[in-house]
Amino acid sequence: MHFSHITNAALSNETDRPMMQKEVYPVSNALQQYLAHYKKDAELPLAYNELLHYDYSNAIKDANGKHTHWERVVYDKTLLKQLEQKITMLYAQLKHNKHPSTIQIQSIDFCEFANSMPFRINFIHTGTYTEDRFYIKTADASRIYGLELEQLLSHNHINFLYHQNTLVEEHIEGIPGDHFLEDFDSLTKTEKRALSEEFIRFNERCFARLLGDMRSYNFVVLKNGDAIHPFTIKAIDFDQQCYEGKLNLYVPQFYKENVQYVQTATELLDAPAIEAIRIAEREQLAQLAVKNKRKLSALLHAMLRDEIADNYKVVSLRKELNAYHHTHRFSACKTMGSIVKQQLKQLLQAHLPPPPANRTAGATI
Repeated sequence: MHFSHITNAALSNETDRPMMQKEVYPVSNALQQYLAHYKKDAELPLAYNELLHYDYSNAIKDANGKHTHWERVVYDKTLLKQLEQKITMLYAQLKHNKHPSTIQIQSIDFCEFANSMPFRINFIHTGTYTEDRFYIKTADASRIYGLELEQLLSHNHINFLYHQNTLVEEHIEGIPGDHFLEDFDSLTKTEKRALSEEFIRFNERCFARLLGDMRSYNFVVLKNGDAIHPFTIKAIDFDQQCYEGKLNLYVPQFYKENVQYVQTATELLDAPAIEAIRIAEREQLAQLAVKNKRKLSALLHAMLRDEIADNYKVVSLRKELNAYHHTHRFSACKTMGSIVKQQLKQLLQAHLPPPPANRTAGATI
């Protein structure tokens, strides 16, 4: 299968919407043991539920006066002072600082619309007066698996912490993909080509590890100032990690919101160039899989035993992946975790390094 074989939903008139809102899955014992082993599960000075005790909230509007899904929450002054102390300690822990950072909290926002119902902590570094933010969310196994796979199979490091029902994540810098399109016409042809190449790489990364729902507002674009790779695209929403039962929902090129990225790529790059980019990205993924083999193996072992999607979705996805890869190897997969493991094998095994001279078998996933 090639890049052009999955048509954007805006052109095919197919639906690109999930059947229902994402279900929140609790952290299983296997995943909790993995997180504890790798120092991601630790006592936190603040629990998610403590932030729910606000007095009232005010709707937040964007620059055009349109309502967003965010609300600014207001707390009793005594409670707010207690929360600010805990939030400062929590941020220091997130950033691995031995002593609490000097930060000044500006506001706290809440989004009930999102699956993880996040609180957004907006603050200023008092030393540099730079604005920053981080997020406190309800813990969802799908999202945690997604965050871990992002760190193991990309060069994008994201600090996060977990404990019981609380998940803490740092902010991922970049321009949201839908906002980036507003200035798309100002890019040069060379810049558009470079962005198209990065979108194809991003498309391949998401499909390889089965990260779904990568519409333009769920990823960000960064300008790197690098002559070879001037743009980087990063996922910012990991709720749909191996959750859906339809193959197309795991390829960003399929979503209507991304049609501009897809059309530009197909206009500026021919099929051989696109295929070369895809192969090179799979080689990069294979190298990362080998580099992080022990941790990736432990994560997939936890996923194999975890039920993080309805069974009918597992059955549907394995059937479509069998057809896509012209194989029957997905038929034995009973969970989404086993499908992810088989998907990585299908796409990356051929790109793993050859075995050493004293071994008869090469690296495996």
